Amino acid sequence: MHRTRLHFLLLVVIAMFAPVATVRAQEVEDTIRIKTRVVFLDALVKDKKTNLPISNLTQNNFEVLDDGKPREISYFTREGEARKPLALIMILDLREDGAGRFLKEAEILKSMETELAKLPPGDEVAIMAMNIGEDEQRVWLSEFTNDRAKIAEALKQVQAICLKNEAPHTDENAAQKSTENLAPQAKPKEVVSTETIKGRNGAVITRKTMSDGSVDVTRVSNNGKMTIELGEVYDMAAAVREATRKGQELRPNSQMSLVWVSDGIAPIFFEDRDATQEIITRDNVIFNSLTVELRTLFKFLLPIGKPIAGWMGMSLYGSAKQLAQRSGGEAVKVGRVKDYGAGLSRIIGNLTARYSLGFTLAENETDDGRLHHLEVRVKSPDEKGKKRKLQVSSRQGYYMATTAQKDVRASAQ
Repeated sequence: MHRTRLHFLLLVVIAMFAPVATVRAQEVEDTIRIKTRVVFLDALVKDKKTNLPISNLTQNNFEVLDDGKPREISYFTREGEARKPLALIMILDLREDGAGRFLKEAEILKSMETELAKLPPGDEVAIMAMNIGEDEQRVWLSEFTNDRAKIAEALKQVQAICLKNEAPHTDENAAQKSTENLAPQAKPKEVVSTETIKGRNGAVITRKTMSDGSVDVTRVSNNGKMTIELGEVYDMAAAVREATRKGQELRPNSQMSLVWVSDGIAPIFFEDRDATQEIITRDNVIFNSLTVELRTLFKFLLPIGKPIAGWMGMSLYGSAKQLAQRSGGEAVKVGRVKDYGAGLSRIIGNLTARYSLGFTLAENETDDGRLHHLEVRVKSPDEKGKKRKLQVSSRQGYYMATTAQKDVRASAQ
């Protein structure tokens, strides 16, 4: 049965009174493919006063700190010089009571199409839509392409999907479904993979990917007394992981970036969010968000639901902004129609205006399996020789690479 987000938020509000059960989760390990011994990161440098990118810096202006210790920069390029092509994936959350109520507007879609068409030659776009219909499906509307006609055709499909999502469910449809229930049942979904994520506090997340691509998510508390089954309700983690995997398989030599378009509501367990952050950190993915206005009712319910959701080990709102900050991306809010094109233009412009930095790992530096914290510092005087106030955005960590495959347990950081 289809559950709207209103029902979900109301469920969260009363969930503290619901009975709980216990389950046991099976541990598995993921295989992480390592390809290089150079740590790359892209840095966006903006003037704090004007909020405009600064594009005339040299390598001498930069300092990279790895766990507080300086690293020698062995790779450096800036805008206008040779850079990795951009592999941009748009993830559109088309839920009818969320971003879908805006993304059905032809004017908004046209403004986004216009901005995507401005990407430099060599850069490509792929478009994923999610939360389609009662089954909350995810589909790829386009593969990686720089063909303007294909991008325009994919965005046209968005409007059709949104209009279909908001179509009222009639009694006739319900009767038809009731009849279908009497027919022989289709082959049940099978579990094709299981991932176990252990949090620092001892809670365990189990993600079961089914044969139809759907994902069931369950969290068991550290004392085993509370089990919450989230299913695939607005599963941001599944969409981000699928997009990241696709980018790594099809465009391994490109700089991958995601643009998540939603109203910001994405129920996700903290451990699951952190594991997703680990994935995009390992693959040097720049995460960006374009967040639309919340419905008035959601604005009212959110302050009530957030602390209760936190007690349940879950984030309701704000995870996209956190992923953007940790990966060096942009989190942009949009309201008016013209804001959509401007917001996407800001994200794309800041992606193509970045400096690419890299440092080489020594042969005796072995993979310790932990997150290494990165910090990029920039010093650059203005025309009068005075110190400029700068804002630097870059990914905030990396996992040390080896030259061979290594099994690494997915764990929340």
